[in-house]
Amino acid sequence: MHLVNFCVVWGERGASWGWWKSREAKAMELHHSLFSAQSSPYVQGMSLILRDGKEILLQAFNWESHKYNWWNNLETKVPDIAKSGFTSVWLPPPTHSFSPEGYTPQNLYSLNSNYGSERQLKALLQKMKQHKVRAMADIVINHRTGTTQGRGGMYNRFDGIPLAWDERAVTACTGGLGNKSTGAVFHGFPNIDHTQDFVRKDIIGWLRWLRHEVGFQDFRFDFAKGFAAKYVKEYIEGAKPLFSVGEYWDTCNYKGSSLDYNQDSHRQRIINWIDGTGQLSTAFDFTTKGILQEAVKGEFWRLRDAQGKPPGVIGWWPSRSVTFIDNHDTGSTQAHWPFPKDHIMEGYAYILTHPGIPTVFYDHFYDWGNSIRDQIVKLIDVRKRHNIQSRTPMRIVEAKHDLYSAIIGEKVCMKIGSGSWYPSGREWTLSTSGHNYAVWHKQ
Repeated sequence: MHLVNFCVVWGERGASWGWWKSREAKAMELHHSLFSAQSSPYVQGMSLILRDGKEILLQAFNWESHKYNWWNNLETKVPDIAKSGFTSVWLPPPTHSFSPEGYTPQNLYSLNSNYGSERQLKALLQKMKQHKVRAMADIVINHRTGTTQGRGGMYNRFDGIPLAWDERAVTACTGGLGNKSTGAVFHGFPNIDHTQDFVRKDIIGWLRWLRHEVGFQDFRFDFAKGFAAKYVKEYIEGAKPLFSVGEYWDTCNYKGSSLDYNQDSHRQRIINWIDGTGQLSTAFDFTTKGILQEAVKGEFWRLRDAQGKPPGVIGWWPSRSVTFIDNHDTGSTQAHWPFPKDHIMEGYAYILTHPGIPTVFYDHFYDWGNSIRDQIVKLIDVRKRHNIQSRTPMRIVEAKHDLYSAIIGEKVCMKIGSGSWYPSGREWTLSTSGHNYAVWHKQ
């Protein structure tokens, strides 16, 4: 368990950085590196992507996508996705599911889902491979829908399909004969007991099949709070995806209905999960999302923590932080925790110019009109043209109620908010701008 900190102009964990005391813990210097010469060949290869830091992700679905012949729809968009600069595309769960959205899996080896047939999926993956865009599989292994009733009259057996587990594969707290859950309980469905050797062996076999036979390169681990991070480490080492990200969605810190300024303990819990994976996985930066969507309401002071750094996971461990504005849960028709609609582009101006690994949501890119899409493409172009990476150093210039501004890598600067700000010096040229945001580059 590490509390990560950086020097005045902060960079990547493991670089030159000091330590400081907080109310939670004292930061500790790392005595090992993921990228050491002693690392396995696989870790060395996978680390190139994390070390390169040039990832830009697209979540290519929403909560309603299963209604629209989705694999075929996406196949037509692959050339545009590649041209726009995305490196990896997060696809919905690819296997047969009790619910049409895919998040209550049943037959893990059936690729016929509400998103399309196995043939259509493989055609999509082939098209993505041709255009050098990686495919990310949504891995739902916290819970599984049974086929037959077992102990207690619950559907906690998986007879008649591959991975024909019995009640031993289900945690004791969700009606099975397995052990107690190693994480949070997902109510309403049998939760998988990852402490069982036979379960982990079967899951690794399935993940290898997805990775090496079906054609997925990357993994997204759904509901990562539900089972210990050490099992994610084992699954990554077993299946060898090129890139992994976990959904460790924890509640931010609030005082009543008001978001706390200090979210250090929240981001620390995400970092603890990443550490638990052996640092092999990244994680969605829910801390940054929670703070950013409050900041754009006229509270931009939230975007600088007490040490002068970004207040999310990107402020402590940017190469493992996957930033985002909304997804199929927080936005879309579920809208559990939506980003303010009128401030979407301020949000993208922030995550697409800042360190971390930014993610663009399908709805914003393809469903909200050409203006929003074109603005996002311009921001992606700025990021790529000026080589902003996940670990690029930055410094915050202003963070007050109506304005936030920052300089990133000394090549790019930006502002969001209604307040007036622009960089001094003739060497700065406006790159792109929109409602309440602007980005400049140095000539």
